[in-house]
Amino acid sequence: MKFLKFLLVILLTLTVYNVNAQNFTADLRKLNSDINAAKKAGKLTEVEYGKLKNEQEIIKLAIEKANADNVMTPAEKNKIHSKIIRSKKRLVKYKTNREIY
Repeated sequence: MKFLKFLLVILLTLTVYNVNAQNFTADLRKLNSDINAAKKAGKLTEVEYGKLKNEQEIIKLAIEKANADNVMTPAEKNKIHSKIIRSKKRLVKYKTNREIY
Protein backbone atom coordinates (compact mmCIF):
# COMPACT_ATOMS: atom_id res chain seq x y z
CA MET A 1 0.00 0.00 0.00
CA LYS A 2 2.82 2.43 0.83
CA PHE A 3 4.50 1.58 -2.45
CA LEU A 4 1.30 2.33 -4.35
CA LYS A 5 0.96 5.73 -2.68
CA PHE A 6 4.60 6.49 -3.40
CA LEU A 7 4.16 5.53 -7.04
CA LEU A 8 1.06 7.72 -7.30
CA VAL A 9 2.91 10.71 -5.84
CA ILE A 10 5.77 10.22 -8.30
CA LEU A 11 3.39 10.03 -11.26
CA LEU A 12 1.53 13.17 -10.19
CA THR A 13 4.81 15.03 -9.76
CA LEU A 14 5.97 14.05 -13.24
CA THR A 15 2.60 15.00 -14.71
CA VAL A 16 2.71 18.46 -13.15
CA TYR A 17 6.29 18.89 -14.33
CA ASN A 18 5.34 18.05 -17.93
CA VAL A 19 2.37 20.41 -17.90
CA ASN A 20 4.56 23.36 -16.91
CA ALA A 21 7.27 22.63 -19.48
CA GLN A 22 7.47 24.90 -22.52
CA ASN A 23 6.60 23.22 -25.76
CA PHE A 24 8.46 25.22 -28.38
CA THR A 25 7.57 22.92 -31.28
CA ALA A 26 3.85 23.38 -30.61
CA ASP A 27 4.31 27.16 -30.42
CA LEU A 28 6.22 27.04 -33.68
CA ARG A 29 3.52 24.94 -35.38
CA LYS A 30 0.82 27.39 -34.23
CA LEU A 31 2.84 30.36 -35.45
CA ASN A 32 3.44 28.62 -38.77
CA SER A 33 -0.29 28.04 -39.26
CA ASP A 34 -0.99 31.69 -38.36
CA ILE A 35 1.55 32.83 -40.96
CA ASN A 36 0.01 30.59 -43.62
CA ALA A 37 -3.51 31.80 -42.75
CA ALA A 38 -2.44 35.44 -42.99
CA LYS A 39 -0.80 34.79 -46.35
CA LYS A 40 -3.90 33.02 -47.63
CA ALA A 41 -6.09 35.92 -46.45
CA GLY A 42 -3.88 38.33 -48.39
CA LYS A 43 -2.65 40.25 -45.35
CA LEU A 44 1.03 39.52 -46.06
CA THR A 45 3.13 40.35 -49.07
CA GLU A 46 5.51 37.81 -50.58
CA VAL A 47 8.48 39.60 -49.03
CA GLU A 48 6.92 39.64 -45.55
CA TYR A 49 5.93 36.00 -45.92
CA GLY A 50 9.48 35.08 -46.95
CA LYS A 51 10.95 36.95 -43.99
CA LEU A 52 8.65 35.19 -41.55
CA LYS A 53 9.36 31.77 -43.08
CA ASN A 54 13.10 32.43 -42.90
CA GLU A 55 12.68 33.38 -39.25
CA GLN A 56 10.81 30.11 -38.67
CA GLU A 57 13.76 28.15 -40.03
CA ILE A 58 16.14 30.04 -37.74
CA ILE A 59 13.96 29.19 -34.74
CA LYS A 60 13.85 25.52 -35.76
CA LEU A 61 17.64 25.44 -36.00
CA ALA A 62 17.92 27.07 -32.57
CA ILE A 63 15.62 24.42 -31.08
CA GLU A 64 17.62 21.61 -32.70
CA LYS A 65 20.88 23.14 -31.49
CA ALA A 66 19.53 23.47 -27.95
CA ASN A 67 18.32 19.86 -27.96
CA ALA A 68 21.58 18.51 -29.38
CA ASP A 69 22.87 17.55 -25.94
CA ASN A 70 19.38 16.63 -24.63
CA VAL A 71 19.65 19.38 -22.01
CA MET A 72 18.02 22.74 -22.55
CA THR A 73 19.48 25.37 -20.27
CA PRO A 74 17.42 28.32 -19.04
CA ALA A 75 19.47 30.65 -21.24
CA GLU A 76 18.66 28.55 -24.32
CA LYS A 77 14.99 28.47 -23.35
CA ASN A 78 14.93 32.23 -22.94
CA LYS A 79 16.58 32.81 -26.31
CA ILE A 80 14.16 30.50 -28.12
CA HIS A 81 11.17 31.97 -26.32
CA SER A 82 12.23 35.51 -27.19
CA LYS A 83 12.67 34.53 -30.85
CA ILE A 84 9.14 33.09 -30.93
CA ILE A 85 7.68 36.18 -29.24
CA ARG A 86 9.57 38.47 -31.64
CA SER A 87 8.21 36.51 -34.59
CA LYS A 88 4.65 36.75 -33.25
CA LYS A 89 4.97 40.51 -32.81
CA ARG A 90 6.40 40.87 -36.30
CA LEU A 91 3.48 38.87 -37.73
CA VAL A 92 0.99 41.17 -36.00
CA LYS A 93 2.85 44.22 -37.32
CA TYR A 94 2.90 42.87 -40.85
CA LYS A 95 -0.78 41.95 -40.76
CA THR A 96 -1.92 45.38 -39.64
CA ASN A 97 0.28 47.67 -41.73
CA ARG A 98 -1.53 50.09 -44.00
CA GLU A 99 0.28 49.33 -47.22
CA ILE A 100 -1.83 48.76 -50.31
CA TYR A 101 -0.87 45.65 -52.26
